[in-house]
Amino acid sequence: MYQDVMIAGFGGQGVLLVGKLLAHAGMLEGKHVTWFPSYGAEIRGGTANCTVIISSDEIGSPVVQNPSAMMILNEASYKKFEPRMKPEGSLFLNTSLIHEPPARSDLARIEVKANDIAESLGDIRVANMVMLGAFLKKTAVVSINSVLRALKQVLPPRRHALIPLNEKALKHGADECGAP
Repeated sequence: MYQDVMIAGFGGQGVLLVGKLLAHAGMLEGKHVTWFPSYGAEIRGGTANCTVIISSDEIGSPVVQNPSAMMILNEASYKKFEPRMKPEGSLFLNTSLIHEPPARSDLARIEVKANDIAESLGDIRVANMVMLGAFLKKTAVVSINSVLRALKQVLPPRRHALIPLNEKALKHGADECGAP
């Protein structure tokens, strides 16, 4: 088993947190993982991205030039990173913010209105968890339960009150995606 993914959006969308949770959940399941965050201008409003690899075998390099999957949370990141996708890859798009028509016909396009769903749950900040739930449903790379365990370990104690809302968002994202 080998799954790589790039997660991209603007600062403040929780892009790096999603990557960290995914990698941590993989570790909890005994898999080999890498998490490679981009530390540039990922302050609120700037771009942010990271790559994660989860594998049953050792990983030679954390660098992913052409990811086989992407979770894209905003239009600027879509325009910037979509050309780098591996042919036949899976593109998870936050269509609350991305309105561009498909640029490539070889990609599986999974559309999730993550911001709309997050707003319906009462907090736009969980749009990242909605996207992660959709990704987990389609790829089954780690379980939602492992991500919930990772949340408890990764989030500082002062943020633990947000875990039930994050769980709701993960499940809504998975439900939005339907069958794997």
